[in-house]
Amino acid sequence: MSSSTNIVTRKRCAVYCRVSSDERLDQSFNSIDAQKEAGHAFIKSQSHEGWTALPDDYDDPGFSGGNMDRPALKRLMADIESGRVDIVVVYKIDRLSRSLADFARMVEVFDRYGTSFSAVTQQINSATSMGRLMLNVLLSFAQFEREVTGERIRDKLAAAKAKGMWMGGVPPLGYDVINHTLVINEPEAKAVRAIWQRFVELRSPSLLVRELARDGVKTKTWTNTNGVLRTGRPITKQNLYKAFRNPVYIGKIRHKGKIHEGLHQAIIDQPLWDAVQAILAEESSARISATMTRDSPPCLLRGLLFAPNGDRMIPTFTRKKKSGGKHYGYYISSSDTKFGHGTNPVGTIPAQPIEALVVEQVIAALQSPETIQSVWDEVKRRGLGIDEPAVVLAMRNLAVVWNELFPAEQVRLIRLLIERVQIRDDGLDIEWHAMGWSGLASELAPNSIGAELRDMEEAAA
Repeated sequence: MSSSTNIVTRKRCAVYCRVSSDERLDQSFNSIDAQKEAGHAFIKSQSHEGWTALPDDYDDPGFSGGNMDRPALKRLMADIESGRVDIVVVYKIDRLSRSLADFARMVEVFDRYGTSFSAVTQQINSATSMGRLMLNVLLSFAQFEREVTGERIRDKLAAAKAKGMWMGGVPPLGYDVINHTLVINEPEAKAVRAIWQRFVELRSPSLLVRELARDGVKTKTWTNTNGVLRTGRPITKQNLYKAFRNPVYIGKIRHKGKIHEGLHQAIIDQPLWDAVQAILAEESSARISATMTRDSPPCLLRGLLFAPNGDRMIPTFTRKKKSGGKHYGYYISSSDTKFGHGTNPVGTIPAQPIEALVVEQVIAALQSPETIQSVWDEVKRRGLGIDEPAVVLAMRNLAVVWNELFPAEQVRLIRLLIERVQIRDDGLDIEWHAMGWSGLASELAPNSIGAELRDMEEAAA
C-alpha cells in the first residue's frame, strides 16, 4: 500500500501600498490601511498554496506612480534582488506603477529573481501567460489615463497664463503672489527699479553685482506651497540676465515662447525696458565676435581644473584682431563668471602654460616603468592578445607623438587618465583616475590609437 503527500512550498508575500499626493487619503478605497488590509486578506485566502505574508509591509504614501523614485518601492526591489520575496501583492496594478516602461523593467527584475505578481481586485497573476497579457493591457490603460490627465493640466496651465495669471514657481523680486496674481511689493519694487536704472548707468553686470553685494541686496525671499522658507541669496550675473529678460516687469507673462498681457501691474516702464534690452543686445553682439565659436578646438582641462579655494575654472577665449584674428584661451573661476572679474584672487589664467604643464606630467607618466607595468598587467588580465614589447612600444610612441594627435583625441585621453587638476600656490596637483591606467589598456586593442602607433612603428622599420 502506498500513499503520497502533497508538499506545499512556502511563498513569501510582500504587500505593497501606494497613494498619490493628489489622491484623497481619506477615501476608503485609496487609503494605505485599506490596501494593506485587502492585501493581507488575499494572502490569507491563498494559505493553502503556501502563501505567507512578510512581517514588514512596503508603504509609499503621497508618491506618484509615474516614476520609480519611491522609498518603499526601492526597498522592495532590493529585497527581491536579495531573494527575500516570492510574490508581490498589490490592491491594483496601478498602485505599483502607472508607467508601462517602468513596469516592464520591474517585471524583468521579477523574472530574473523568480518573483511573481498578483493584484487583489483584478485577479491577475504574472506567473501565467494570460496574467501577463492582462497586466500589459490594464497598465496601458493606466498610462493612457495618466497622459490624458497630464495633457489636461498643461492645457489648463496654458489657458490660465494666456489670461495673465501667475501659475506658480519662484515669485520675481518685487512681487508677492495672492490668488494666482502678482501683487507689487513696494520695498522690493523700489530696489528693482534702482537695479535696472543703475545697469543703464554702469552698462556692466560685473560692476553691478559688486555694488549689490556691497549693499546687501539679495534675490527673493519667499515661502513655497509646502511652507518651506527660501531665503534670498547674493545676486549673480546670471540672476541679472534672467531678470532683465523677464517681461513680467513690464506687466506681461511669458509661456512657451508667447507673451501675454498679465493681470499684474508693471514695475518697469517701457523706455527703461527698451534701454536695458539695447545694452544686452550690444553686449551679446560683442561677446559673439570676441569669443570662439563651436568650431573652436576643445579645451584640454574643461571640467578638470580647480582654483586653490575649490572654485571650478571655466575655459574662455578671445580673438585679437591685431594678431590676425588669432584665438587665445584662458581659464577663469566660476565665481568670477557669477560676480565679476576679481572675485577670486586666482584671477585669469592663460590656458597654454597650464595645459603644457599637465601634458608634460602625462607624458612623463606614460614613459614611467611603473605605469607601463600597470597597463601590461591589465592587458594580460583582459586577454587582449598583445605581447609585452608591443605594450611598451605603444605607450612610448604615444608619449612621443602626443602633439601630433587631434585635439579632440588629446582631450579624450586626458579625461581617461585625470580626475582633477588642483592649482596650488606652489604648483599643480594632479589626481589620476583610479582606473585610468587600466582604461588605457583598451587603447592598445585593435582599431585603437595604440594599434595605429604600433603599425606606424612597424612601417617605419
